[in-house]
Amino acid sequence: MLDMTQVRSTLSDHYDLEPSVSLAEELKEIYARMDRVVTPPDWVTYAPYVRAINQLKKERNAVILGHNYMTPEIFHGVSDFVGDSLQLAMKAQEVEADVIVQAGVHFMAETSKILSPEKTVLMPDMQAGCSLAESITAEGIEEMRAKYPGAPVVSYVNTTAEVKAASDICCTSSNAVQIVNAMESDTVIMTPDQYLAQNVANEADKNVVYWPGSCIVHEQYTAKDLRDFREWNPGTRLIAHPECPPDVVAEADFSGSTSGIIKYVHDEKPEKAMLITECSMASNIADELPEVDFVGPCNMCPYMKKISLEKILYVLHTMENQVEVDAEMADKARLSVQRMIDLSRKLGL
Repeated sequence: MLDMTQVRSTLSDHYDLEPSVSLAEELKEIYARMDRVVTPPDWVTYAPYVRAINQLKKERNAVILGHNYMTPEIFHGVSDFVGDSLQLAMKAQEVEADVIVQAGVHFMAETSKILSPEKTVLMPDMQAGCSLAESITAEGIEEMRAKYPGAPVVSYVNTTAEVKAASDICCTSSNAVQIVNAMESDTVIMTPDQYLAQNVANEADKNVVYWPGSCIVHEQYTAKDLRDFREWNPGTRLIAHPECPPDVVAEADFSGSTSGIIKYVHDEKPEKAMLITECSMASNIADELPEVDFVGPCNMCPYMKKISLEKILYVLHTMENQVEVDAEMADKARLSVQRMIDLSRKLGL
Protein backbone atom coordinates (compact mmCIF):
# COMPACT_ATOMS: atom_id res chain seq x y z
CA MET A 1 0.00 0.00 0.00
CA LEU A 2 1.31 3.44 -0.91
CA ASP A 3 2.24 5.73 1.95
CA MET A 4 0.50 8.89 0.76
CA THR A 5 2.53 11.09 3.08
CA GLN A 6 5.69 9.76 1.44
CA VAL A 7 4.12 10.07 -2.00
CA ARG A 8 3.33 13.74 -1.49
CA SER A 9 6.71 14.48 0.04
CA THR A 10 8.55 12.85 -2.87
CA LEU A 11 6.46 14.62 -5.50
CA SER A 12 6.78 18.03 -3.85
CA ASP A 13 10.59 17.64 -3.90
CA HIS A 14 10.63 17.19 -7.67
CA TYR A 15 7.57 18.92 -9.15
CA ASP A 16 5.71 22.18 -8.79
CA LEU A 17 2.19 20.93 -8.20
CA GLU A 18 0.61 24.04 -6.77
CA PRO A 19 -2.71 25.01 -8.39
CA SER A 20 -1.99 27.29 -11.35
CA VAL A 21 -4.45 29.49 -13.22
CA SER A 22 -1.88 30.30 -15.89
CA LEU A 23 -1.08 26.62 -16.49
CA ALA A 24 -4.77 25.78 -16.58
CA GLU A 25 -5.15 28.36 -19.36
CA GLU A 26 -2.07 27.02 -21.17
CA LEU A 27 -3.61 23.54 -21.20
CA LYS A 28 -7.08 24.73 -22.18
CA GLU A 29 -7.22 22.42 -25.22
CA ILE A 30 -6.99 19.43 -22.89
CA TYR A 31 -9.54 20.97 -20.56
CA ALA A 32 -11.97 21.44 -23.45
CA ARG A 33 -12.38 17.64 -23.55
CA MET A 34 -13.89 17.61 -20.06
CA ASP A 35 -15.17 21.10 -19.28
CA ARG A 36 -18.80 19.98 -19.01
CA VAL A 37 -17.97 17.75 -16.06
CA VAL A 38 -14.82 19.25 -14.47
CA THR A 39 -15.14 22.70 -12.88
CA PRO A 40 -12.58 25.45 -13.63
CA PRO A 41 -11.31 25.44 -9.99
CA ASP A 42 -10.75 21.68 -10.17
CA TRP A 43 -8.91 22.05 -13.48
CA VAL A 44 -6.61 24.64 -11.91
CA THR A 45 -5.70 21.94 -9.38
CA TYR A 46 -5.34 19.12 -11.91
CA ALA A 47 -3.36 20.99 -14.58
CA PRO A 48 0.08 20.81 -12.87
CA TYR A 49 -0.28 17.02 -12.50
CA VAL A 50 -1.40 16.63 -16.11
CA ARG A 51 1.61 18.59 -17.38
CA ALA A 52 4.07 16.69 -15.16
CA ILE A 53 2.68 13.28 -16.15
CA ASN A 54 2.62 14.03 -19.85
CA GLN A 55 6.21 15.29 -19.75
CA LEU A 56 7.39 12.30 -17.74
CA LYS A 57 5.73 9.87 -20.16
CA LYS A 58 8.01 11.17 -22.91
CA GLU A 59 11.11 10.74 -20.73
CA ARG A 60 10.14 7.18 -19.76
CA ASN A 61 8.81 6.18 -23.20
CA ALA A 62 5.60 5.33 -21.37
CA VAL A 63 1.93 5.14 -22.27
CA ILE A 64 -1.11 5.24 -20.05
CA LEU A 65 -3.95 2.84 -20.77
CA GLY A 66 -7.10 4.39 -19.32
CA HIS A 67 -10.23 2.37 -18.69
CA ASN A 68 -13.63 3.89 -19.40
CA TYR A 69 -14.32 4.04 -15.66
CA MET A 70 -11.45 6.41 -14.91
CA THR A 71 -12.31 9.91 -13.76
CA PRO A 72 -12.28 12.58 -16.52
CA GLU A 73 -8.98 14.21 -15.55
CA ILE A 74 -7.27 10.82 -16.04
CA PHE A 75 -9.37 9.65 -18.99
CA HIS A 76 -9.00 12.88 -20.99
CA GLY A 77 -5.97 14.48 -19.36
CA VAL A 78 -3.22 11.85 -19.42
CA SER A 79 -4.45 8.62 -21.05
CA ASP A 80 -2.89 7.75 -24.40
CA PHE A 81 -5.42 5.03 -25.15
CA VAL A 82 -8.85 4.55 -23.62
CA GLY A 83 -11.42 1.82 -23.87
CA ASP A 84 -12.89 -1.28 -22.31
CA SER A 85 -10.87 -4.26 -21.13
CA LEU A 86 -10.71 -5.89 -24.59
CA GLN A 87 -9.58 -2.69 -26.30
CA LEU A 88 -6.90 -2.08 -23.67
CA ALA A 89 -5.71 -5.69 -23.83
CA MET A 90 -5.18 -5.31 -27.57
CA LYS A 91 -3.38 -1.99 -27.09
CA ALA A 92 -1.05 -3.56 -24.54
CA GLN A 93 0.17 -5.85 -27.32
CA GLU A 94 0.45 -3.14 -29.95
CA VAL A 95 2.17 -0.25 -28.19
CA GLU A 96 5.90 0.17 -28.72
CA ALA A 97 6.48 1.93 -25.40
CA ASP A 98 8.85 0.54 -22.79
CA VAL A 99 6.47 1.28 -19.93
CA ILE A 100 2.71 0.79 -19.55
CA VAL A 101 0.84 2.53 -16.74
CA GLN A 102 -2.46 0.77 -16.20
CA ALA A 103 -5.12 3.28 -15.20
CA GLY A 104 -7.62 0.66 -14.20
CA VAL A 105 -7.72 -2.24 -11.77
CA HIS A 106 -5.16 -4.90 -10.98
CA PHE A 107 -6.37 -7.70 -13.25
CA MET A 108 -6.01 -5.31 -16.21
CA ALA A 109 -2.38 -4.67 -15.33
CA GLU A 110 -1.80 -8.41 -15.07
CA THR A 111 -3.35 -8.85 -18.51
CA SER A 112 -1.04 -6.20 -19.97
CA LYS A 113 1.97 -7.94 -18.43
CA ILE A 114 0.81 -11.33 -19.70
CA LEU A 115 0.50 -9.99 -23.24
CA SER A 116 3.65 -7.86 -23.13
CA PRO A 117 6.06 -9.61 -20.72
CA GLU A 118 9.01 -7.59 -22.03
CA LYS A 119 7.40 -4.29 -20.99
CA THR A 120 7.40 -2.72 -17.55
CA VAL A 121 3.81 -2.51 -16.31
CA LEU A 122 3.09 -0.10 -13.48
CA MET A 123 0.02 -0.15 -11.24
CA PRO A 124 -0.72 3.24 -9.60
CA ASP A 125 -2.33 1.50 -6.62
CA MET A 126 -1.86 -2.20 -5.95
CA GLN A 127 -5.01 -2.14 -3.78
CA ALA A 128 -7.17 -1.34 -6.82
CA GLY A 129 -8.68 -4.80 -7.04
CA CYS A 130 -12.02 -6.08 -8.32
CA SER A 131 -14.83 -7.79 -6.41
CA LEU A 132 -15.62 -9.86 -9.47
CA ALA A 133 -12.04 -11.02 -10.02
CA GLU A 134 -11.72 -11.92 -6.35
CA SER A 135 -14.87 -14.08 -6.41
CA ILE A 136 -13.27 -16.95 -8.36
CA THR A 137 -10.06 -19.04 -7.98
CA ALA A 138 -8.42 -21.80 -9.99
CA GLU A 139 -9.98 -24.25 -7.52
CA GLY A 140 -13.38 -22.85 -8.45
CA ILE A 141 -12.63 -23.54 -12.11
CA GLU A 142 -11.76 -27.16 -11.31
CA GLU A 143 -14.97 -27.48 -9.31
CA MET A 144 -16.98 -26.38 -12.35
CA ARG A 145 -15.07 -28.72 -14.67
CA ALA A 146 -15.80 -31.65 -12.35
CA LYS A 147 -19.50 -30.74 -12.33
CA TYR A 148 -19.69 -30.36 -16.11
CA PRO A 149 -17.11 -32.75 -17.65
CA GLY A 150 -15.94 -31.76 -21.11
CA ALA A 151 -17.52 -28.30 -21.05
CA PRO A 152 -15.11 -25.51 -22.03
CA VAL A 153 -14.48 -22.73 -19.53
CA VAL A 154 -15.01 -19.18 -20.78
CA SER A 155 -13.71 -16.73 -18.18
CA TYR A 156 -14.38 -13.03 -18.15
CA VAL A 157 -11.20 -10.95 -18.43
CA ASN A 158 -12.18 -9.54 -15.01
CA THR A 159 -10.21 -12.39 -13.44
CA THR A 160 -6.74 -13.00 -12.05
CA ALA A 161 -3.88 -14.49 -14.07
CA GLU A 162 -4.35 -17.72 -12.09
CA VAL A 163 -7.96 -18.04 -13.25
CA LYS A 164 -7.12 -17.12 -16.85
CA ALA A 165 -4.45 -19.84 -16.81
CA ALA A 166 -7.02 -22.40 -15.66
CA SER A 167 -9.54 -21.41 -18.35
CA ASP A 168 -9.86 -22.35 -22.02
CA ILE A 169 -10.59 -18.88 -23.36
CA CYS A 170 -11.42 -15.42 -22.05
CA CYS A 171 -14.21 -13.05 -23.01
CA THR A 172 -15.31 -9.50 -22.36
CA SER A 173 -18.81 -8.09 -22.13
CA SER A 174 -18.46 -6.94 -25.74
CA ASN A 175 -17.70 -10.36 -27.22
CA ALA A 176 -19.13 -12.84 -24.69
CA VAL A 177 -22.09 -14.02 -26.79
CA GLN A 178 -19.93 -14.59 -29.87
CA ILE A 179 -17.19 -16.36 -27.88
CA VAL A 180 -19.71 -18.68 -26.20
CA ASN A 181 -21.43 -19.48 -29.51
CA ALA A 182 -18.04 -20.31 -31.05
CA MET A 183 -17.39 -23.09 -28.53
CA GLU A 184 -17.93 -26.60 -29.93
CA SER A 185 -19.59 -28.03 -26.82
CA ASP A 186 -23.36 -27.69 -26.24
CA THR A 187 -22.67 -26.73 -22.62
CA VAL A 188 -20.35 -23.85 -21.80
CA ILE A 189 -19.08 -22.85 -18.35
CA MET A 190 -18.86 -19.11 -17.74
CA THR A 191 -17.00 -17.56 -14.83
CA PRO A 192 -17.17 -15.55 -12.67
CA ASP A 193 -20.05 -13.16 -13.43
CA GLN A 194 -23.43 -14.83 -12.94
CA TYR A 195 -25.36 -11.91 -14.42
CA LEU A 196 -23.25 -11.60 -17.55
CA ALA A 197 -23.63 -15.37 -17.98
CA GLN A 198 -27.42 -15.21 -17.57
CA ASN A 199 -27.65 -12.35 -20.06
CA VAL A 200 -25.43 -14.24 -22.49
CA ALA A 201 -27.60 -17.34 -22.05
CA ASN A 202 -30.62 -15.30 -23.18
CA GLU A 203 -28.89 -14.61 -26.51
CA ALA A 204 -26.56 -17.56 -27.10
CA ASP A 205 -27.32 -20.92 -28.69
CA LYS A 206 -25.65 -22.85 -25.86
CA ASN A 207 -26.51 -24.21 -22.44
CA VAL A 208 -24.64 -21.70 -20.27
CA VAL A 209 -23.76 -22.69 -16.70
CA TYR A 210 -21.99 -20.25 -14.42
CA TRP A 211 -20.10 -19.38 -11.27
CA PRO A 212 -22.09 -17.19 -8.81
CA GLY A 213 -19.90 -14.07 -8.81
CA SER A 214 -21.02 -10.48 -9.41
CA CYS A 215 -19.82 -6.88 -9.68
CA ILE A 216 -20.47 -4.70 -6.62
CA VAL A 217 -21.38 -1.76 -8.88
CA HIS A 218 -23.80 -3.42 -11.28
CA GLU A 219 -25.52 -5.77 -8.85
CA GLN A 220 -26.89 -2.76 -6.95
CA TYR A 221 -29.29 -1.79 -9.74
CA THR A 222 -32.82 -3.20 -9.73
CA ALA A 223 -35.58 -3.35 -12.32
CA LYS A 224 -37.77 -1.31 -9.97
CA ASP A 225 -35.11 1.44 -10.00
CA LEU A 226 -35.44 1.63 -13.77
CA ARG A 227 -39.23 1.54 -13.75
CA ASP A 228 -39.37 4.29 -11.14
CA PHE A 229 -36.89 6.42 -13.02
CA ARG A 230 -38.78 5.96 -16.29
CA GLU A 231 -41.96 7.11 -14.54
CA TRP A 232 -40.24 10.18 -13.08
CA ASN A 233 -38.31 11.00 -16.25
CA PRO A 234 -40.32 9.87 -19.29
CA GLY A 235 -38.41 9.91 -22.54
CA THR A 236 -35.02 9.12 -20.98
CA ARG A 237 -33.17 6.32 -22.78
CA LEU A 238 -32.10 3.67 -20.24
CA ILE A 239 -28.85 1.94 -21.20
CA ALA A 240 -27.56 -0.98 -19.11
CA HIS A 241 -24.31 -2.91 -18.86
CA PRO A 242 -24.72 -6.73 -19.12
CA GLU A 243 -23.11 -7.16 -15.69
CA CYS A 244 -26.48 -5.94 -14.36
CA PRO A 245 -29.08 -8.54 -13.31
CA PRO A 246 -31.17 -9.88 -16.23
CA ASP A 247 -34.38 -8.17 -15.10
CA VAL A 248 -32.51 -4.84 -15.18
CA VAL A 249 -31.24 -5.55 -18.69
CA ALA A 250 -34.77 -6.54 -19.76
CA GLU A 251 -36.12 -3.24 -18.44
CA ALA A 252 -33.50 -1.18 -20.30
CA ASP A 253 -33.81 0.22 -23.83
CA PHE A 254 -30.36 -1.07 -24.74
CA SER A 255 -27.70 -3.26 -23.14
CA GLY A 256 -24.07 -3.43 -24.15
CA SER A 257 -20.45 -3.41 -23.07
CA THR A 258 -18.74 -0.14 -22.22
CA SER A 259 -17.62 0.25 -25.84
CA GLY A 260 -21.08 -0.82 -27.03
CA ILE A 261 -22.75 1.75 -24.78
CA ILE A 262 -20.51 4.51 -26.11
CA LYS A 263 -21.25 3.52 -29.72
CA TYR A 264 -24.98 3.39 -29.04
CA VAL A 265 -25.08 6.86 -27.50
CA HIS A 266 -22.95 8.27 -30.34
CA ASP A 267 -25.19 6.68 -32.97
CA GLU A 268 -28.56 7.38 -31.37
CA LYS A 269 -27.84 10.74 -29.67
CA PRO A 270 -30.90 10.56 -27.40
CA GLU A 271 -32.07 13.80 -25.83
CA LYS A 272 -31.68 12.26 -22.37
CA ALA A 273 -29.77 9.14 -21.39
CA MET A 274 -29.20 7.25 -18.17
CA LEU A 275 -26.21 4.90 -18.19
CA ILE A 276 -26.81 2.03 -15.79
CA THR A 277 -23.17 1.30 -15.12
CA GLU A 278 -20.18 2.88 -13.34
CA CYS A 279 -20.92 6.59 -13.36
CA SER A 280 -17.62 7.88 -14.77
CA MET A 281 -18.74 6.50 -18.13
CA ALA A 282 -21.23 9.32 -18.61
CA SER A 283 -18.71 11.92 -17.48
CA ASN A 284 -16.13 10.75 -19.97
CA ILE A 285 -18.36 10.95 -23.03
CA ALA A 286 -20.38 14.02 -22.00
CA ASP A 287 -18.15 16.56 -23.77
CA GLU A 288 -18.21 14.60 -26.99
CA LEU A 289 -22.03 14.69 -26.98
CA PRO A 290 -23.22 18.10 -25.77
CA GLU A 291 -26.64 17.42 -27.28
CA VAL A 292 -27.22 14.52 -24.83
CA ASP A 293 -28.36 15.24 -21.28
CA PHE A 294 -26.84 12.53 -19.10
CA VAL A 295 -28.84 12.00 -15.93
CA GLY A 296 -28.22 9.84 -12.80
CA PRO A 297 -27.74 7.36 -11.30
CA CYS A 298 -24.19 7.18 -10.00
CA ASN A 299 -22.79 3.96 -8.59
CA MET A 300 -19.03 4.33 -8.29
CA CYS A 301 -16.47 1.53 -8.31
CA PRO A 302 -14.37 2.08 -5.17
CA TYR A 303 -11.47 0.18 -6.74
CA MET A 304 -11.34 2.24 -9.93
CA LYS A 305 -11.48 5.39 -7.86
CA LYS A 306 -8.27 4.43 -6.06
CA ILE A 307 -6.41 5.54 -9.19
CA SER A 308 -5.52 9.24 -9.14
CA LEU A 309 -3.27 11.68 -10.99
CA GLU A 310 -1.10 11.86 -7.89
CA LYS A 311 -0.51 8.09 -7.81
CA ILE A 312 0.10 7.91 -11.56
CA LEU A 313 2.76 10.60 -11.32
CA TYR A 314 4.38 8.90 -8.34
CA VAL A 315 4.75 5.45 -9.93
CA LEU A 316 6.03 6.99 -13.16
CA HIS A 317 8.57 9.00 -11.17
CA THR A 318 9.76 6.17 -8.90
CA MET A 319 9.00 3.19 -11.18
CA GLU A 320 7.48 1.48 -8.15
CA ASN A 321 4.51 -0.93 -8.20
CA GLN A 322 5.77 -3.01 -11.09
CA VAL A 323 3.37 -5.85 -11.89
CA GLU A 324 4.91 -9.29 -12.26
CA VAL A 325 3.27 -12.58 -13.25
CA ASP A 326 4.88 -16.01 -12.77
CA ALA A 327 6.28 -17.04 -16.17
CA GLU A 328 4.64 -20.48 -16.31
CA MET A 329 1.28 -19.07 -15.23
CA ALA A 330 1.64 -16.20 -17.68
CA ASP A 331 2.23 -18.63 -20.56
CA LYS A 332 -1.00 -20.49 -19.77
CA ALA A 333 -3.00 -17.32 -19.18
CA ARG A 334 -1.64 -15.82 -22.41
CA LEU A 335 -3.18 -18.69 -24.37
CA SER A 336 -6.64 -17.93 -22.99
CA VAL A 337 -6.37 -14.20 -23.64
CA GLN A 338 -4.78 -14.65 -27.06
CA ARG A 339 -7.51 -17.09 -28.10
CA MET A 340 -10.05 -14.41 -27.22
CA ILE A 341 -8.20 -11.72 -29.17
CA ASP A 342 -7.66 -13.96 -32.20
CA LEU A 343 -11.27 -15.13 -32.24
CA SER A 344 -12.55 -11.57 -31.77
CA ARG A 345 -10.49 -10.40 -34.74
CA LYS A 346 -11.64 -13.38 -36.82
CA LEU A 347 -15.27 -12.56 -36.01
CA GLY A 348 -14.68 -8.89 -36.81
CA LEU A 349 -15.42 -7.71 -33.28
